[in-house]
Amino acid sequence: MRTLFLQAPSFDGFDGGAGSRYQAKREIKSFWFPTWLAQPAALVEKSKLVDAPPHKQTLADVLPMAKQHDMVVLHTSTPSFASDVKVAEALKAENPSLKVGLIGAKVAVQAMESLRDAPVIDFVARNEFDFTVKDVADGMDWSAIKGLSYRNKDGVIVHNAERPILEDMDSLPFVSPIYRRDLEYQKYFIGYLKHPYVSIYTGRGCKSRCTFCLWPQTVGGHRYRTRSVGNVIEEIRYIKGNFPGLKEIFFDDDTFTDDLPRAEAIAREMGKLGVTWSCNAKANVPRETLKVLKDGGLRLLLVGYESGNQQILHNIKKGMRIEVAKKFSKDCAELGIAIHGTFILGLPGETKETIEETIRFAIETNPHTLQVSLAAPYPGTFLFDQAAREGWLDTANTEYVDAHGVQIAPLAYPHLSHTEIFDSVETFYRKFYFRAPKIASICGEMIRDRQMLVRRLREGVEFFGFLRERAKASAQQKAA
Repeated sequence: MRTLFLQAPSFDGFDGGAGSRYQAKREIKSFWFPTWLAQPAALVEKSKLVDAPPHKQTLADVLPMAKQHDMVVLHTSTPSFASDVKVAEALKAENPSLKVGLIGAKVAVQAMESLRDAPVIDFVARNEFDFTVKDVADGMDWSAIKGLSYRNKDGVIVHNAERPILEDMDSLPFVSPIYRRDLEYQKYFIGYLKHPYVSIYTGRGCKSRCTFCLWPQTVGGHRYRTRSVGNVIEEIRYIKGNFPGLKEIFFDDDTFTDDLPRAEAIAREMGKLGVTWSCNAKANVPRETLKVLKDGGLRLLLVGYESGNQQILHNIKKGMRIEVAKKFSKDCAELGIAIHGTFILGLPGETKETIEETIRFAIETNPHTLQVSLAAPYPGTFLFDQAAREGWLDTANTEYVDAHGVQIAPLAYPHLSHTEIFDSVETFYRKFYFRAPKIASICGEMIRDRQMLVRRLREGVEFFGFLRERAKASAQQKAA
């Protein structure tokens, strides 16, 4: 079938690409490559990938595509589900014979609910959905497709047997040719990465058991399944030769450093190619490995610190020691590896005191940049079930973002309200960034690099605009 893979139009500044863990407006506008859509698009002949948000495509731009295709597959999420269904309804109204399917963590764990609540949807591909979607597009009888939930000719919802987890990761075609064919790669940018960049996955799954993390608990699993080193490097060569002006490659594996010997092997090959790269990492990588990665072109590590309080890290099963994280951060600084640190406020055990402790930890470890999120208990995660059981979450009225895409605080505790958690994000940012050493560092960076100067000034304007929007959201929450 002529298949359209669609990241649907959304609110301005939507950052819901498949690479991100939550679908909300960021502090600074950023767009991730839609890798989870590009992967099945690479498997299906006559496919087309459309990523509407970064390309500023509206519903009016997308609607004519309905008559040009036999099937559309949308990537959806818990926060964007209602909006995505409205897009699906509009597409089906334009072409009533169009088959509409959904993929993503939301439908992986709530297949029945998703089909029940959205009659316009014909099928959902559960869990690891790549070859499930290919089977549908190839015209296979739906009753024989593993991993598929669908509405049969009588309107009855049917759930087929699970599809076995993919073991041969090299059997997946490269996503970068799909990027080159269908996307304007210069439109993708993230504040902590050099521009233009390209991101890919070299493996799926994560060994860690963090209770809040969506992808390992819904799609990827807790076993790190990887592409061979040669396969990865072959795609890097393709990217290097087909994306003019490329400044950086980002490996978006949940935890690229889960397999240290493999990470080192890839780094050595990257060094031979002279490619600058970054990746996700846990804050426990030994110094000797860090040096190998740095010598192989590593520029930055995206590190999920989450909290500076040890008990909270225990509560979320992070498997991380504060002392180890501090040493790791010091090693990175001495080796010249930048860190983009991510933190989450409102996790189980959070208090006003632990928030202050986390802020002090962030200032002490001093990552190059950071982002602060609110704990988001998505369906399918341990945290969601725990929060519902303990009464921290009103599951019947849970919202994750407001009408403008600003992330709100769905969790609350007897000693810590929604508003207190929400407002602590701005406090965190101000205390971290508005201190003399950090301001001096940023100014020095801008003076040395004129392109960086323009970029940081633009981001500064966006950041203050984001704070204004958060202030409005806070006022609305207090009024409610």
